[in-house]
Amino acid sequence: MARPAAQGPEVASPGRLAGKRARLEEVLRDLRGVVVAFSGGVDSAYLLAAAHDVLGDRCAGATAVSPSLARDELDSARRLAAAIGVRHIVVETEEYEDPRYRQNDAHRCYFCKHALFTRLGALAAELDLPCVAYGANVDDLGDWRPGMRAAREFAVRAPLLDAGFTKSEIRALARARGLAAWDKPASPCLASRIPRGTPVTFRALRQIEEGERILHGLGFREVRVRHHGDVARVEVPLEEIARLQEIAPQFTAAFRAVGFREVIVDPRGLRSGARALGPGAPEEPRR
Repeated sequence: MARPAAQGPEVASPGRLAGKRARLEEVLRDLRGVVVAFSGGVDSAYLLAAAHDVLGDRCAGATAVSPSLARDELDSARRLAAAIGVRHIVVETEEYEDPRYRQNDAHRCYFCKHALFTRLGALAAELDLPCVAYGANVDDLGDWRPGMRAAREFAVRAPLLDAGFTKSEIRALARARGLAAWDKPASPCLASRIPRGTPVTFRALRQIEEGERILHGLGFREVRVRHHGDVARVEVPLEEIARLQEIAPQFTAAFRAVGFREVIVDPRGLRSGARALGPGAPEEPRR
């Protein structure tokens, strides 16, 4: 069942929201053509749909594929782009080849976005489109977002931010437009489940992906599988912990099959931005 749209106090009145939407359309027209970094999340989905409405075939969505992307996320992005009716291009990025990315320090997201924007800048040139854009919004300001530094360095535009949109407003407009991603939970990359300072490995990423796929298959919509070597620490929203514990034998055996020796259900629940060990920088969501 779809959840109701977020309608916190930060959502503008209908009149102000219409004004922001008009501002967004003005920003997009001024771009004259754009490649949108399209993860399949609500922010990039709404941005891509709005860009397609304004720019038509002078707009393309590009989804980056790398070991840190769950394969189910790529399938979802493809379906959403097809529903929008926009040109969709899948590109491979090479952040995993960068040892600075794999060392997984506080700047990992910077190296990821650097690889992404390098590739999308080249794609925009190939397509004769003037710029690249991504789905940053007002709620991202003030957080630790190394990826935003990479965006500035590559002159990547943030039309939703330029128009003053908050996350709740984007969800409301995405719902009104009929986008399936309107209530999709934030989905940071798989590497964000590995403790800061612990190297990112292909094996760990695949274990995380398979663990989360198992839990999705059991009906848990929003999950994190935090990777502690041979121990998996599972987070779900607080209200779902009891159900998760009741069916522990079902998923514990499946987790062992993908290489985890032990599975722990975190009694604190899902903490978006929490790291697998101790305090750390917030997860940078795939917008």
